[in-house]
Amino acid sequence: MVRVDVERLLDAFTAMIGRPGLSDREIGEAFGRMMGTIVHFDDIVVFAYRGEQRPIDLYSTFGPQDHIVFVTLYQAGPFLLDPFYHTARERRSGVFRMRELAPDRFFSSEYYRTYYVKTGLAEEVGFFVTVADDVTIVLSLMRRERSGPFPESELSCLRKAEELVGKFVSHYWPDLGSRFKTSDAKRGRDRSSRSSVTDTAWSNLRLTAREAAIVELVLQGHSSESIGLRLGITTGTVKVHRRNVYRKLGISSQTQLLSVYLNNLA
Repeated sequence: MVRVDVERLLDAFTAMIGRPGLSDREIGEAFGRMMGTIVHFDDIVVFAYRGEQRPIDLYSTFGPQDHIVFVTLYQAGPFLLDPFYHTARERRSGVFRMRELAPDRFFSSEYYRTYYVKTGLAEEVGFFVTVADDVTIVLSLMRRERSGPFPESELSCLRKAEELVGKFVSHYWPDLGSRFKTSDAKRGRDRSSRSSVTDTAWSNLRLTAREAAIVELVLQGHSSESIGLRLGITTGTVKVHRRNVYRKLGISSQTQLLSVYLNNLA
C-alpha cells in the first residue's frame, strides 16, 4: 500500500493559496511537491504541444547535461517521433505510461536505439491535460534505470490524482497559445496551413505523400503490419513502398533513414 505524506501534500497546497499567478518554474515545482507526496520519481519534464509546432519546455529538473538530451536535442526534431507527442496531438487526456502509447516496434526502432536509450529511463508516465488554443500540456514523471518502473500501486495513485492535476494545470497554465504564436514569429515560420516541417522534409526528398506517410510510421516504430492496418493497405504494399523509398534515397537501413530525416528537418 502506498502511503501519502499528508503533511507534505498540505504544505504544497498551502504554498499556492492566495497566489493568482505563478511562474513556470513555480508551477513545476508545486507539481513536483504534490507528486512527491504519493510516488517516487527521479525527474520531471513539462512540455506544451500544439500541432506540429516545436514544443515549449515549461519546466524540468535536469542538470545541464541531461537538459541537452531531454530538452535541447528532443526539440530539435526527435519529438516528431515521440509517442507522447503524437498522443498530445490527438488531444487525449489522461495518465499514460510510455509503453501504453508506443507502437508495436517502438522499442526496436532506430529512434529508440539512437535517441531514447540515451535518456537512461526505466519508465516515463505522463499527465496529458488539454487546454485552450489546441494546446496539450504533458507533465512527465520519470524513473531512471536505477529506480525501476513505477509499481502498479503508485500508478493507481497517479490515476486518482488525474482530476486534481488537470484542474491545477488548467488554472495556472490557461493561455499558452499566445506563446506559440510568439515563438513562431521569432522563427519566421508560417504555421497557418497543414504544410509542416515534416511535409517539407519529405517533399524536399521527392517522396510521394504515401511514401512519406509510410516512412514516418516506420520511424515512429510501427511494423509493416501495423502500418498496413493504419493506412488500409496490404503488408506487401507497405514493403514495396519502403523498398522504393530506400532506392530513391540511396540508403539500405533504418539508421540511414533516420539520419536523412533529421538532417532534412534541420
